[in-house]
Amino acid sequence: MIGRLPRGYRRLRLGTRLALGLGVLALVVFAVVGTALTTYMRDYLSNQLDDQLGLAQVAQSKNVAETGSLQGKKYWGWYYAVYDVSGGNAVLRKPEETSDLPRDVAPLTSLARAQATADSEIVRTADLTGDGEYRLRACEVKPGVILISGAPMDDIDDTVRRLVTVQVIAFGLALLALVVFGRRMLRRGLNPLSDMAHTARGITSHDLTESAARLPLRADKRGGGPEVEDLRTAFNTMLEHIDDSLAVRAEAEQRLRRFVADASHELRTPLMSVRGYADLFQYAAANAPEERDRHLARLRAEAARMGVLLDDLLLLARLDAAEVDAPLRLQDTDLVGLVEEAAAAFRASRPDRPLTVTSPPAPLKLRVDPHRIRQVLDNLLTNAAVHTPAGTQVWMKVALEEDRAVVRVVDAGPGIPPADRERVFDRFYRVDKARSRDRGGSGLGLAVASSLVCAHGGTIELHSEPGSTTFTVALPLRGGAGPTG
Repeated sequence: MIGRLPRGYRRLRLGTRLALGLGVLALVVFAVVGTALTTYMRDYLSNQLDDQLGLAQVAQSKNVAETGSLQGKKYWGWYYAVYDVSGGNAVLRKPEETSDLPRDVAPLTSLARAQATADSEIVRTADLTGDGEYRLRACEVKPGVILISGAPMDDIDDTVRRLVTVQVIAFGLALLALVVFGRRMLRRGLNPLSDMAHTARGITSHDLTESAARLPLRADKRGGGPEVEDLRTAFNTMLEHIDDSLAVRAEAEQRLRRFVADASHELRTPLMSVRGYADLFQYAAANAPEERDRHLARLRAEAARMGVLLDDLLLLARLDAAEVDAPLRLQDTDLVGLVEEAAAAFRASRPDRPLTVTSPPAPLKLRVDPHRIRQVLDNLLTNAAVHTPAGTQVWMKVALEEDRAVVRVVDAGPGIPPADRERVFDRFYRVDKARSRDRGGSGLGLAVASSLVCAHGGTIELHSEPGSTTFTVALPLRGGAGPTG
């Protein structure tokens, strides 16, 4: 039975448990206050009775000293006794009235003996057999004569009992009000916690498996104090973080679906071409040799195109995976030399595109993968050639800016529409949706360039307006390397 109480207490609501805790604490406080108040009241009334005994004995002692009797100066219900004390013996004088003495005079006689050897009046409480508790006071009337007065303590006991009764009732009502109203106030103050629990249950019933899953639920109820406000803020911040994470996940899943669909589409085109030319080659095997050579050339071209696409996809996958064996082979490389090589190759393959190179006179040494940085430069130049009319001017500018080496590829083409600028680095994204794949490429060039630059710890940015498009590649100097020569 006792073992069930803790389990039952733990199952109570927090507001009820706090109210009960406050009730127990209040009960302890009321008990301490009540005990202190009762003790103080009893001592106070006892002192008042002692003072009354002292005042009464002043007049009584005078009469006893002068006449040898009390002569009627008595209080109803009090006891009086006069003792002659000598040699340690106390002899009780005959009382004026039989009601002046209790049936049990032993406590009075003991007090008289003690007073005979004391320097001041003695006051004590004694339990007289058959009469209850009395407050006894002894005083020396004259040498050898002791007066003992006894006052009943029934009134004091009654007063104290009434005080205890009043305290029990008042404290009981106060405790009941504290528990009842305190529980209501605590429950009202803890309502925001219930709101958070309701919100959490709503989240558990929310389907988070959908790609566009969002968490519209928030803990909105105010109140509860600064601590609950802090908890609510942290709770809502956590929900915002989960919401943002879900949005990022949904966007990543959408991009993955689009990437898989685009990759499948891009690979299907050369595969269909290979299959078609293979069929033509089979039927044309006995035809003229020049026709077979033409079909074989087309087969090689489609296979090469598919190989380039697969190489780009593999490179992007390895960069995304952040493999330990990253596809970078870092070595000290002259960036100016790489730019000159890329420019020379561009001039040879695109004689209809005038290209101007501006670079420092001295070599610019960086620790990079020269093959991959050359791939970035080639992709940017190819992008400028593919998306601009013949004869469009192209510039390559190399500069050292603070702790970065910067390469800018600028063309004087028509520019990129604002709606497409944020997505030009997405995979398989083409600004001109109608552009043929033979001319427009696979849409991976800028994505590969962006991933490779990021793998080197650099950045790539786009600035475009009608008549000018600029791609800016910034690479860290890595250890303060700079121009040498």
